[in-house]
Amino acid sequence: MKEDDPAAQQRREPAPAPPTAARSVFGDHLDVAVRYAELLADSGVSHGLIGPRETPRLWDRHLVNCAVVESVLPYRTRLIDVGSGAGLPGLVLAIARPDLDVTLVEPMLRRTTWLEGTIAELGLGNVSVHRGRAQELWGRLRAPVVTARAVAKLGELAGWCLPLVEPHGRVLALKGASATEELAADLALLERLGVQQSRVITLGEDLVDTPTRVVELTVGETVPRPRQGGGGKNRKGKGRGGRRKSGGDGR
Repeated sequence: MKEDDPAAQQRREPAPAPPTAARSVFGDHLDVAVRYAELLADSGVSHGLIGPRETPRLWDRHLVNCAVVESVLPYRTRLIDVGSGAGLPGLVLAIARPDLDVTLVEPMLRRTTWLEGTIAELGLGNVSVHRGRAQELWGRLRAPVVTARAVAKLGELAGWCLPLVEPHGRVLALKGASATEELAADLALLERLGVQQSRVITLGEDLVDTPTRVVELTVGETVPRPRQGGGGKNRKGKGRGGRRKSGGDGR
């Protein structure tokens, strides 16, 4: 369907007004978050980055859901967001926390193009975009924190992300209600990959109906080395389209 299709324009819903919880997490940067929500509801839908049914629940299900992660990030840290899609959670965290240095990693051209245009529109100077897969950054880029939302199963995701963390760094994987069960199922694999500590953090319980569950994987002084194949083929650009990435299995 073409972006300028009149029927598509009629079906596209405007972004809802921000809830009270949004002010709590975005503070003085709420106006930037509002503009981002407007872009998601407009070109984000027409470009296939989010599904049209997600527009009415952009704030609680996506923006606030991602923004609450800022509470576990230190001041002025660097962050790599793997499989950014529509910018969730990396771009949201860059808005909520201008002190962060955020790199968005996304393999699909139409998504990176949209992300670059959105960053320019929002006037964000603390975000850069890298078109590619996590494996392509091994040995080239590292950060104290690596984030991902609705990208892959935990064990596979860890195989891609752990080589990107610095010593004593963390992978923060935004997961759904089964986060605890997923961590338990993959714990042995995670330990083989070099994870020294792991836990599930629940955030935003006082802000949204469904809180954000984050699996935190921490490495030690010795950073895990990349394994052949990276723990599996990154299917982020194939079979896991933008609607699913942004549509709700990241909570």
